[in-house]
Amino acid sequence: MSTMKFCRECNNILYPREDRDQKILLYACRNCDHQEIADDNCVYRNEVHHSVAERTQVLQDVAADPTLPRTKAVTCTVCKHPEAVFFQEIFEKKQHIGDSFSNSYGRGGKI
Repeated sequence: MSTMKFCRECNNILYPREDRDQKILLYACRNCDHQEIADDNCVYRNEVHHSVAERTQVLQDVAADPTLPRTKAVTCTVCKHPEAVFFQEIFEKKQHIGDSFSNSYGRGGKI
């Protein structure tokens, strides 16, 4: 993603604009007629970084989700609840996906 661009003629901000005939992305000045072709098609990127507290909140809410698959073959070792909910989560920043389960009280574990 590129940084903010400025007009070479009047030093105002260049805004993204589409050239529909040529199907290219341009940066254009709203003050003068200066335009330049964009180097990259990415205009804005929003990266969301969740805190540890936000990620642990998922385990508390996931047991109440009626759309997730459930089983009665697993009993919780903490509260002895006879039902578990299955879901997948991504661990850390690595793209490892693991199967997890949660009982109805929000305590979860890894399978």
